[in-house]
Amino acid sequence: MNGHILIVEDNPVDRLRLEKLLGEAGYSFATAVNGTQALVEVRRSRPDAILMDVNMPEMDGFAATRALQADAQTRGIPVILVTAKNQKADKAWGQMLGARGHITKPFSDEQLLLQVHALH
Repeated sequence: MNGHILIVEDNPVDRLRLEKLLGEAGYSFATAVNGTQALVEVRRSRPDAILMDVNMPEMDGFAATRALQADAQTRGIPVILVTAKNQKADKAWGQMLGARGHITKPFSDEQLLLQVHALH
């Protein structure tokens, strides 16, 4: 077992791809479809890392990352933003909020797994 990852992704196709990729790599995972659900799921499943989409309904990935970093109980959980947002400002903003990585969609399986493995 490589660890437990929370996948936060509102697009069902992208979410299924991440589930398949992580499962085949030996990770267990939980899922959420927006930032609000992610904050609840983090407390329930205590993931080792979070793959966080940015553009989602209710609460986006930037706001969810900010909330996780503001809470002493969840601050230490590394967040990798997985997003179509590829502007330097988006990457810088994610880092300022505490994200430990940034993967731009579309991404390769290798790209994603390298970032996840690097967290250990």
